[in-house]
Amino acid sequence: MIASVRGQVTAIAPDGAVVEVGGVGVRVYCTPATLAALRQGEEARLATSLVVREESLTLFGFATDDERGIFEMLQAASGVGPKVALAMLAVHTPNALRVAVAAADVKALTRVPGVGPKGAQRIIVDLKDKLGTPEEAVTAALNGDAPVPAWRDQVHSGLVGLGYSARDADEAVAAVAPQADTALAEGRTPQVAALLKAALRMLSVR
Repeated sequence: MIASVRGQVTAIAPDGAVVEVGGVGVRVYCTPATLAALRQGEEARLATSLVVREESLTLFGFATDDERGIFEMLQAASGVGPKVALAMLAVHTPNALRVAVAAADVKALTRVPGVGPKGAQRIIVDLKDKLGTPEEAVTAALNGDAPVPAWRDQVHSGLVGLGYSARDADEAVAAVAPQADTALAEGRTPQVAALLKAALRMLSVR
C-alpha cells in the first residue's frame, strides 16, 4: 500500500494533482479542499489510499491521515465505492460525516451527489460505530444540533492553507454564504471550488 507521497506539485487539475516522487509524476485524485491547499511548484505531502482494480490502479490523496481513514472506512458501506467516498469528503469534513452518521442525519448525507435516501440509510446502518465518535459528534447527536455546513469548513481551510489569516477567512466565508444559501434553496449542493474562487476574489479587492 502507498500510504503517502511527498514531492513537488507539478500540475493541478480540477479533480487531482501530479506530485513528482523520485523523478516519477504520480497522479493523485483529491477533493477540492485538498487541492485548494496545494500550490504548483511547491512541495506537498499527501496521505494516500491506493484502490486496486483489475484494469487500473488509482491513487487518492488527502490533506490528513484522518481523511484517508474515513475514505477507506466509507467504502465498507454497501454501494459506496471510491468515487462516492471521495464525493462525500468533498461535501463533508470527516467530523461532519461522523456527526451525520451518529445522528442518523439522512438529509446531510443526501447532499452528496449520487447518494439518495435509501443509500444514506444503508450508510448509517453499515457505518454506525465505525467512524468513531468524537466528543463534539456525540454532543451534536444528543442535542440534535445540525453540523456546520461542510462547505464552510472546506473554504475556510482552503483560504488558511493559502496563507490568509483565520479572521480574513472568516470574513470571506461570511461574504460568500449567500451564494451557498442560494444553491441550497434551489436544491443544489454548494460547489466548494466556486465558493473558494469567489472568496479569493473578495479578498483580492479589499
